Amino acid sequence: IFQKKRCCCLCTLYFVVLKAICHHHKKIKPAKRRSRCHVKMMESTENDCPRVVMKFGGSSLASGKRMCQVAELIKSQREHVDPVIVVSAMGKTTNALLKAGEKAVDEGQVRIDEIRTLHLDTLEELDLPGATGTEIRGLLRDLEALLDGVSMVRELTPRTRDLLASFGERLSCRVLAAQLNQIGIPAIAKDAWTIGMRTIGRFGDAVVDEDCYSDLKSSLSPIIQRREVAVVTGFIGKDADGRIVTLGRGGSDLTATALAAACGLDEVQVWKDVDGMMSADPRLVPHAVPVPFATYEEAAELAYFGAQLLHPVSMQPALKANVPVRVKNSYNPDHPGTLIAKQTNEQQFPQTLVTAITTKRRVTLVDVVSTRMVGQSGFLARLFQSLSAADVSVDVVATSEVSVSLTLDKNSQLDPTAIADLSQIAQVAIHSNRAIISLVGDNMKDHSTAVLASCFNILANNGIHVEMISQGASKVNIALVLDDEDTDAALPLLHDCFFLEECKPLTQTKNTTTMKATLPAAASTSSIPATR
Repeated sequence: IFQKKRCCCLCTLYFVVLKAICHHHKKIKPAKRRSRCHVKMMESTENDCPRVVMKFGGSSLASGKRMCQVAELIKSQREHVDPVIVVSAMGKTTNALLKAGEKAVDEGQVRIDEIRTLHLDTLEELDLPGATGTEIRGLLRDLEALLDGVSMVRELTPRTRDLLASFGERLSCRVLAAQLNQIGIPAIAKDAWTIGMRTIGRFGDAVVDEDCYSDLKSSLSPIIQRREVAVVTGFIGKDADGRIVTLGRGGSDLTATALAAACGLDEVQVWKDVDGMMSADPRLVPHAVPVPFATYEEAAELAYFGAQLLHPVSMQPALKANVPVRVKNSYNPDHPGTLIAKQTNEQQFPQTLVTAITTKRRVTLVDVVSTRMVGQSGFLARLFQSLSAADVSVDVVATSEVSVSLTLDKNSQLDPTAIADLSQIAQVAIHSNRAIISLVGDNMKDHSTAVLASCFNILANNGIHVEMISQGASKVNIALVLDDEDTDAALPLLHDCFFLEECKPLTQTKNTTTMKATLPAAASTSSIPATR
């Protein structure tokens, strides 16, 4: 009996001690793995980790699966950068919203089934918390109520249209922020106007008011310093009267560059579904190669003349603040993409004669001929006043003593009234179904003669007629206007001339012998350029 009692006492003592040890260890949480940025912060008084804006377009966020992949991508990038996230609407949500608005006006019906299904299915697929579901369902109810009003009045004003279009980004930013929190990244969803994003300009085509930069910085800097991730709505802001306004084409990219400029960040990363810029459209030139580097000026010219890159307006804040922009592929994140900056490191990115070739198709060529131009002042002013009155945007212009030739975008056509007005001062000839092929390169400034000689030689040898030529004032762009039907043949010929050196003797003059005609191999995968 004594032995049994002694054994029980020892067991009881053992369990008491064990319980005390376990209770002590519960108070000591296991050390979390520190990211390199966090380690740097612990070692210094300031956070010296690179700070970037990561912008994700609709195709990168098109489904629950893509949302999950983007969240993991942000998590991996956060190991070495402090990101601010800018998002577009999921997939084709913006188009679906505008179609729903048109249906409400034309048929008096409210249909958001496609939008509701996409977002609720994403909530379920990602198993997001109930609070996020409550927010998403609340926004969907607000959207339905707005369309109910539109269907009753059968009118969709520019102001209401912008409010309608804003729902896509407001929904997607909440979903992504919730997913980031779910995988252990502290994130907070922010409608752009809540951090101070103010706009100026008309509905549907506003721009960011630079006077709001100080408000943006004061709102975002503490979030970045706490190593939280702000997920901000792209494309939208509020004007001085507190009305929701959209930023027009390239609006989410503009949001990203404006935030970087306002906060003095190190880089803007625009994540798309392509490996950055290509030397030509790969659908027309299958052997097109990646472009590792472009200047702001080159990128603006390429974007304007058809390259699916960034809209020229969206690059202005980055250009003014000298913030590099990197275009990367969310489906292939290891690819270095294309770096856009003010100047290049020639050792990292060797110089090339032509950076890229792009096309703008289905444009209209207008020839205005008048002998009254000779020696007369005010003729060009009268011509462009007529075009302005017709709300027509001109792409390319070439002039002589007695004529002016210009091209119009496919969305800007002369109506009969404008043609009649122009006919009062000149003979007008309109040629439809034309195309612009633009050769863009910063190094063409000193070698335009060699470039033009090569172009005309290769096109003439293949029976392709050039109807108009223009070189911009910046000298980085040479535009050739030709029949749209010749584009599919002309583009590969020109591309092979400059990128496969098939017309090397013409492009190598005494001043260009050290310049490569082909692009270099893919650039370094470093996220932050040395030029910064």
